[in-house]
Amino acid sequence: MFDLLPHLLNGLVLGLLLALIALGFMLIIGLMEQINLAHGSLFALGAYFALMLVGPKPPLPADLAAQWLQIPLGWRYGMALIIAPCLAGIVGIAVELCMRRTYGKDPLYGLLLTFGVALVLEEIIRLTWGTRDHVLPVPAGMSGAFLFSDLIWSRYRFYAAGMAAVAIGLVWLLIEKTPYGAMIKAGAHDSEMVRALGVNLSKLRLGVFVLGTMLAAFAGIVVAPIWGIRPHMGVDAVVPAFLIIVLGGIGSFWGAVIASLLVGLAVGISGAYASEWSLLSMYLLLVAVVSIRARGLFGKKSMLEV
Repeated sequence: MFDLLPHLLNGLVLGLLLALIALGFMLIIGLMEQINLAHGSLFALGAYFALMLVGPKPPLPADLAAQWLQIPLGWRYGMALIIAPCLAGIVGIAVELCMRRTYGKDPLYGLLLTFGVALVLEEIIRLTWGTRDHVLPVPAGMSGAFLFSDLIWSRYRFYAAGMAAVAIGLVWLLIEKTPYGAMIKAGAHDSEMVRALGVNLSKLRLGVFVLGTMLAAFAGIVVAPIWGIRPHMGVDAVVPAFLIIVLGGIGSFWGAVIASLLVGLAVGISGAYASEWSLLSMYLLLVAVVSIRARGLFGKKSMLEV
């Protein structure tokens, strides 16, 4: 059991990070019933915006750049956690405005549109920041390692898991304890009824899409020091996110969280015994669950079902 402990903890940390990645994806699918294939590119964009703010070469005139770099790294990193998701949210507004022409039509139109957006964003990233890998600097207090029970643990992984848990809690409070959250849930259940009650469905969809985009960007910043920053890092995010949404059930908040933890534990535990099966284990978990319950663990009937 002691030998399994590091793998269990790594699995739980991975699960929290995957939950953070998947939540924005879940909100968009749940309300808009659109599969946003650009989610991974927006995830990557958040990491690159943070690199722009935290990295050694900010895109500012020489004098301003020198003054900016004099700000302690911890403050710059904290500001990046706020500013970078807001910048990604502006991109999200543009994407949602483009998607409006696909509402009420075959979901394939939205799927193809977001796939095209993903390709465009990835090419913009390559043109702007190049194709090489980057490392996002983190404050000294969050980096390094510590010794516990004769094992070496990465300090940042636990900070990342903590930030993911806080973000998940805040999203839950928004959905469950605010009038805006009630509108999101009602819109996911019956959008036409919400429109009939006087709610501006266009603004609601825009708000949810921007929130999902900002969550994706925040996840990109948190995960970047672990995964590294590269133009195609979005693919590493969108595939597990989609798997988790299907596994947990489309539109289910806790379904996404629990599915993320299960995937993280499956990857962590399988890595303890057969490392070559660690990534395959999450797909096997999906097959096992969907074979028994096609809607996922907590899923309800959706127009996405065939």
